[in-house]
Amino acid sequence: MTSRRIDLRSDTVTKPTPGMRKAIAGAEVGDDMVGEDPTVNQLEEKICDLLGKPAAVYACSGTQSNQMAVRAHCQSGDELLIEETGHIANWEAGGPAVMSGVTVRTVRGDHGLIDVADLEGKVRPDNQHYCATKLVCIENTTNHGGGRVYPLTQVARIRKWTADNFLQLHADGARLFNACIAGNYSASAFAGLVDSVSICFSKGLGCPMGSILVGEVDVIQRARRARKLFGGALRQAGMMAAAAIYALDHHVERLAEDHANARRFAEQLAEIPGVVIDPSVIASNLVFFEIEPGYGTAAEVAARLKDQGVILYATGPQRIRACTHLDVTAEELSVAAQTLEQVLNGAATQVAVTADVAY
Repeated sequence: MTSRRIDLRSDTVTKPTPGMRKAIAGAEVGDDMVGEDPTVNQLEEKICDLLGKPAAVYACSGTQSNQMAVRAHCQSGDELLIEETGHIANWEAGGPAVMSGVTVRTVRGDHGLIDVADLEGKVRPDNQHYCATKLVCIENTTNHGGGRVYPLTQVARIRKWTADNFLQLHADGARLFNACIAGNYSASAFAGLVDSVSICFSKGLGCPMGSILVGEVDVIQRARRARKLFGGALRQAGMMAAAAIYALDHHVERLAEDHANARRFAEQLAEIPGVVIDPSVIASNLVFFEIEPGYGTAAEVAARLKDQGVILYATGPQRIRACTHLDVTAEELSVAAQTLEQVLNGAATQVAVTADVAY
């Protein structure tokens, strides 16, 4: 066991920077429950200006803001459509059904991305036997789809299709600014194509907590009521809102560094025997790779890496995810790649010795 620690599990593991801590300490606060926290109000106004939307509501987490959106767009008994790896469908504890009585129907896309062809024929008939299809949810960047980024032209096609079918379109933009940097488009250009979008501040932007939901006035009014219902109404939340304001001012453009680090890391991984990865598909700060079965399962490899101070997530029998962020350097990523190679070399040696004995 080593004392070294290179944490690549997620960009949620980041710690506030000194500048962010100073902003938190100096934040002016009030009671957000009654709209009197000036820093929360400033954050909501700032994000509206940035995205070109008229209203926003601060939330505790991305899961909460997504579920607020689901309830704002749907009624009990309705249905939403989402790509099969989507966060709302898989990683929010069944929230649509539990919190809002909404059915989730998944469709198969391409690395977490969907297009009109995937949605065609999925709207339920207007018949008392069926739930009513009301909402389409997309994720940008995709998480378990591999950190892929929606082109604006693709979102525009989905937007037209949802409008033609009288559906609403919500974007889980937990890593929206990663998508904007990677896709070379503005947040407002993307937001103009959806009815609502949630943005997480505690991922790539490096905040201790918080998310925000942005949309039309009536949608956000309903979402704010849902926030109260879900136990997420806040009081003196200005300290965390100050962290988000600081992040928007200082941590957005630097996401390009995380993306460059992710690509270099993927290139280093591609050189390691036993690792399967195509570095050319790395679009943002998420790096997924496969471990060849002869070297052990993903969980076994991740456990051995953890003993050596490198922490990653096993996300499938042979699949591992790494995430670059502001608290990990290019040099540390090189060390992580070298450590993985050593771990796999050890596994290969063990397999060879076992095979010789068995023979």
